[in-house]
This record gives sequence, structure tokens and C-alpha cells, in this order.
Amino acid sequence: MRCLGLVMLLHYNPQSFWPSRFARSVPAGYPPLHPYMASPIPLSPAAGHTRLRSIDALRGLVIVIMLLDHVRETFFLHHQVGDPMDVSATSPALFFSRLLAHLCAPVFVFLTGLSAWLYGAKSGSRAATAAFLAKRGAFLIALEILVVNFAWTFQFPPSVVYLQVIWVIGLSMLALAALLWLPRAALAAVGVALVAGHNMLDGLHFAAGEAMHVPWAVLHDRGWIVLSDTLRLRTSYPLLPWIGVIALGFAAGPWFQAGMPAAGRQRRLWTAGLAAVTGFVALRALNGYGQAQQWAVQDDALHTVMSFVNITKYPPSLMFLLLTLGVGLCLLVLIERAQSAGWVRVLCVFGAAPMFFYLLHLYVLKALYLAGEGIWGLNQGKYLGVDNVSSVWLIALLLAVALYWPVRWFGRLKAQRRDIAWLKYL
Repeated sequence: MRCLGLVMLLHYNPQSFWPSRFARSVPAGYPPLHPYMASPIPLSPAAGHTRLRSIDALRGLVIVIMLLDHVRETFFLHHQVGDPMDVSATSPALFFSRLLAHLCAPVFVFLTGLSAWLYGAKSGSRAATAAFLAKRGAFLIALEILVVNFAWTFQFPPSVVYLQVIWVIGLSMLALAALLWLPRAALAAVGVALVAGHNMLDGLHFAAGEAMHVPWAVLHDRGWIVLSDTLRLRTSYPLLPWIGVIALGFAAGPWFQAGMPAAGRQRRLWTAGLAAVTGFVALRALNGYGQAQQWAVQDDALHTVMSFVNITKYPPSLMFLLLTLGVGLCLLVLIERAQSAGWVRVLCVFGAAPMFFYLLHLYVLKALYLAGEGIWGLNQGKYLGVDNVSSVWLIALLLAVALYWPVRWFGRLKAQRRDIAWLKYL
């Protein structure tokens, strides 16, 4: 029933994406405009800026949180965490730092779908949107393999290629390029089905050498693909549930169109976000479907809470996506309501150039690690690292401040030089 309710909520207008009875002149090959887009009610530049600023700010927030997690993976790797985490062996500070980082991928993929809808609304052509998604997706896949993986391993030619979040966003964009031709209700239904239903496939596995081993490792079963004696691929981010997330983001696009009143948009975001969080609490309390490992009462209240919210990211379980997407939708409302605050403007700087920030911070972290190793050596066994989680937070804060200026410069360049076509891919 919750899944059906979400489909109905996303499909708040009885027509599909842009129903013909509200149509006005549109470019050939693109569906008629949505009733709000055909509305004669003008939208002031300030209102439009506010509407889109919340998207940039939330994107900026999650990539700054991502920076924190990557600092942890660089300078606190001597305290590794599993997926899901071991509550009994993980300090609360480390546990909640990692839990906070769980927001990043779902929110970013959802916003990718939402941004794709906005791109289509601006271009006026589904064909143009599909073409952009296909080119952008292929670009991101190549970027993961050729640039991002090198930032993590500093090995060329590589012996291992980690297919991580940029890879899965690229593949999800390719999938969305095909799915966006569906009516909005059908697209939302596909998204809900993939998000809510993929855990039913958890027991399906294919051994190396079987015909389905490679495609299933890409789609759902995190594992290794051996290409040769010297090269292996690690499918860190199985694809199937992420297609559902990007589809839901695209289906939510009309909530951000130019004629949508802010109150109506925020009401829908609140409703969907709170419904997702409520669904997480209710289903998790039952210790049933949607999360393989069960929670249990621990020795104290804090560790009981940790057990309850201990969720699986690889692949993202239904519980993982209900909690993270629910919180993300609520954050969109809070950020939009605080759009005049200085911290929102700061986050918008990061959110306006996310790929540039992503690549820059990876190479800066690698350079810092190598420099530190040269100065202090490996002070944590096999690793160079800091002694506590508070130091991880401090390093992340200092790096965010330091990276703000080059990211702002690039964001301004990207906005001013729209004649440089490749800039839009960053």
C-alpha cells in the first residue's frame, strides 16, 4: 500500500507528463506541456532562482558530507567498517559519521533524475534529453574507469578497477534515457518496483563462469569480474536499485517546474519524505522484508538505536533507500525555506560544480596522503592515519574551506562560458 501511495503521490495530476489538453506550441517531437508549464501565471526570476537553489544546495550538502566520508577512507582506514556495520565493534562516533554519509549516493542519484527532467523542460524535447543523458552517462562511465579509479589506486595500468558511484550514475542515466519515454505514472511505478522489490532477488547468485555471472554482478550481486590474470573489476555499486532511484527523481520533476507554487511543492516533498521515513520505521520495527540483518535490543539505548538504523548500502536495501531518500526530501523543503541564509549560498557553490569538486577532492586527498606518508611514514600499521574521528571531521572541514575557492571559480567559469560545450559535463 505504501508503494501504491507513493505512485499516486508522484502522479498528482491525472494526465501523464505533459497532457495534450493543456498543450500550447512546443517543438516537434516533444510531448505537450504540463498544465503548470502551460499556465499563464508568470514566475518571477527570484522565485525561479529560489526553486532551483534548493537543488544546488542539497547537492552541495551531500558532496561535502561525501568529502567527510572520503577523508575517513583516506586517513581512518585502519578502523574499517563493514556493510552493514558491526555495532558491537564500531564506536558511535564512527558509526554515525558513516551513517551520515549514507545520504550521499541516494540523494545525488535522485537529484540527477530531477535535474534531467528540468533539462528536458528547458530543452522542450524528450529526444534531446535522452541524447544528453546517453552522452553524459557514457562520459561518466569512462571517467570512472580512466580518471576516478586512478585517483583511488594511483596504479597504471590498473590491476583492479573499482566500479563505484560515478559508474552507477552513468549507467543509471543510460537507463533513464530509455525509460523517460514512458508515461509519468508508469515511470514512477518502475521506480517504486525497483526500489521496493529488488531485495526479493537477494538470494539469486551466479558463480563465476556461468552465463549470468557478469550481467548479474553489474545489476545486483556485488562481486568480482575477472577479465584476465592481471585485471579484475569490482562492481561496488550494483545497478538495479539505482535505476529505480533516478526514475523516481525524474518522476518528481514536475514538482519543480516554473508554475508550481512553492507551498504545493513543499507539501508534496514533506508528504513523500515523511511517508518514506515512516515506512522505514514501521518495516524495520517488524524485522522483516527490506533488510537482511535484523536489529536487536542492545546493552544500552544508544547501541539499540545504532542496531535499528544499521542498514545495507551495497546494494542499497529498501530500508537504506526509505531512510536516506525520506531524509533527503525533507532536507529539500528545509533548504528551500532557508534559501536566504548564507550557508545555503555557500552550499550552492559546491552544488553548482559537483563533478569538478568530486575529481578535485580525490586528487587532493591522494596528494595529502602521499605527502603525509613521506613525512611521517605509516603510523597506523599498514596505513597513515589519524587517531580519532574528531580529527577526520577537522580535516574535512579544513579541506571544504580550502576547496571552496577553486570550486567557486570553476562554477563561475561554467556559468559564464556556455560556449565551451564540455564544461556542462562537469
